[in-house]
Amino acid sequence: MLSCREEVLKFTNELVAVESIVNTTGEITISNFLYNKIASFPYFQNNPSYLMLSRTVNDEIERYNVLAFVKGTKKNNNKTVILMGHTDTVGTDDYNHLQDKACYPEELMKALHDEPLPELVRKQLESGEWHFGRGSVDMKSGVASHLYLLKYYSEHPEELAGNLILLAECDEEDSSHGVLSGLRDLKNLREEHHFDYVALINSDFVAPRYEGDENRYIYKGTIGKLLPSFFITGSETHAGSSFEGLDPNYIAAELTRQISYNPDLVDDSLGEFPAPPVSLKQTDLKPTYTIQTALSAYVYYNFFIQSWSPKEVLVKLKEQAETAFDRALQTLSDNYQKFCERSGETYNELPWKKRVIIYEDMKLLLEKEHGDRFIQHMKAFKEKLLLDKSLDTRMFAARVVEEEWNWMADKSPAIIIFYSSLYSPRVEVTGKNEKEKHLLDALQQAVEHVQPNYSHPIVTRNFFPYVCDMSCVALSDDEEGIQAVCNNNPGWGTKHFVNYQDIRDINVPAINIGPYGYDAHKKYERMELKFSTEIVPKLTNEVIIRLLK
Repeated sequence: MLSCREEVLKFTNELVAVESIVNTTGEITISNFLYNKIASFPYFQNNPSYLMLSRTVNDEIERYNVLAFVKGTKKNNNKTVILMGHTDTVGTDDYNHLQDKACYPEELMKALHDEPLPELVRKQLESGEWHFGRGSVDMKSGVASHLYLLKYYSEHPEELAGNLILLAECDEEDSSHGVLSGLRDLKNLREEHHFDYVALINSDFVAPRYEGDENRYIYKGTIGKLLPSFFITGSETHAGSSFEGLDPNYIAAELTRQISYNPDLVDDSLGEFPAPPVSLKQTDLKPTYTIQTALSAYVYYNFFIQSWSPKEVLVKLKEQAETAFDRALQTLSDNYQKFCERSGETYNELPWKKRVIIYEDMKLLLEKEHGDRFIQHMKAFKEKLLLDKSLDTRMFAARVVEEEWNWMADKSPAIIIFYSSLYSPRVEVTGKNEKEKHLLDALQQAVEHVQPNYSHPIVTRNFFPYVCDMSCVALSDDEEGIQAVCNNNPGWGTKHFVNYQDIRDINVPAINIGPYGYDAHKKYERMELKFSTEIVPKLTNEVIIRLLK
């Protein structure tokens, strides 16, 4: 077994000390740090072309991935395992008065002793078996584990019966520019060095799934993530004549009641259940205050999938939106009747009807009705809109739909459904081909080999339950599912684009063996030392050995 604890912890502390908040220059700093660290290893001094600092492509922000590889000499073998981990973190504002210590674990832990802490946090802090700090568990200790293995095999290539690549990627916490750019580098390396990618091992954090959960999880594949979005139009009216119009915020509220936390929208597969949808934004699009009701509203929801395709999700959500629209109109009618009964006003049936349109259908209708004039107008509109750097992909998409809606002949109230952000594909690793079978066998044997040296159960599950960049190394969706993403994102090809063919070209089965801890993205972020610095690298190494046999 490897003797790795102290070196993995040392690497962890060095990486944590480099503040690398996503979408800041810290991402450049940590990439340079890691590049220089690897460049100092004798193997890479002798093989400098085996180390790369690679800038992301199609990215408005300057940042870099680090790639490095070791060619084993134990036998002539093209089999290659990819080790992947992200170097960016979320911000540190949540540390409040301890923010200046957030990236210095020893100083932070010393200061935390004098703070009022939740009982579990204090118990773990005082045990000496937990390590605190921003990025400690998500996921710089995971990168440190991979770095340790890269260094070890660079010093002992005669023990490696194949090849090992480290992809330390940026921008995992926002838009996955890192891994999507890294795919091209991986393809180039495969062509140049004839690598046969047999598996990818990610090292993102794992955590308890429920209170009292003692399991340490290894994940095969990952959930997918969509951001279904809804542009809602109403009929404006003066607030003093509220029943003469239809407030889109009212429809939006009913839509959220229908979709958020709805167990019928949980895509269970292989006996596992992701979290249900939940609202991430709900707003109207009025720029300033007026006494008039809003013209339109905009909502979007987090949506996890395991077996459903993006096309299936649109169909399901159209049904949900129709139900919400019907219920909103019925409640509105009931309320109007009660108001008329109390006020003595004459009740007249309200004119509104449910109307739900999938974006692709609306766009095809407009192109058919208006032809090239509409197409050229929208092309120019998007080019101008791209100049507004304050718009993220989600608000960019909303503005495009808003502009396209102005071309509709029938402007009666409606809900338009579309996608407005990155689709992180679902990845199933079930043994459906030889590479997957080999990986699953290697993982099972590795767990059986390491488990006797660790007191808590090491348990494998089918889907990593949070969003991670394993989504960008393999595809379980067919072409029809992917086309639904492309055709229903209003910013596709301008503000947002993913070359899913790059993912298909790599298409390597992926698992996650990562550090264990609590409170990722929170001020008490911490990792368990034994699992994170000993078990993770040992498990990863055992899988590597078996894969490269």
